[in-house]
Amino acid sequence: MNMASSFSSSRLTHKVIDALYLEAMVLADEARAYFDDFSVDERHHMDPVIRVSFSCESLKVTTRLMHVMAWLLTQRAVVAGEMEATHPHNPSLRLGPIVQTDADALKRLPPAAQTIITNSMDLFLRTKRIDAQLLAPETGTSPARALMQQLERSF
Repeated sequence: MNMASSFSSSRLTHKVIDALYLEAMVLADEARAYFDDFSVDERHHMDPVIRVSFSCESLKVTTRLMHVMAWLLTQRAVVAGEMEATHPHNPSLRLGPIVQTDADALKRLPPAAQTIITNSMDLFLRTKRIDAQLLAPETGTSPARALMQQLERSF
């Protein structure tokens, strides 16, 4: 195992990846159900500008969640040894920038849409922090932490 591969796998466990992936999948399913099934009557009662914002935000949610899931699947492959992390700064292993939502447009959307949009941004930003932590130099690990990490990788 090369240094970059052990670098990533020692800091990111299957449990963390799987928990975030499950959260992303549940949120994607909720978003799909909401944005697909949102009443046609309710859409027609929206101001045309708000209706366009509603459609754009549904695409932004999808984009955020797909980026998170792709990053998590890549990390899962690296941790499992199925893919070699050639270098931790490799752009293909990094999570890109967040797709921004206009705060004023968000306030005009239905509460359920606001919740889904906010949750997608929160998940993306939490994942982005993990991605950034993978680039930070690893601090000295205590023997107990090293044993815990070894056990986590084994299961």
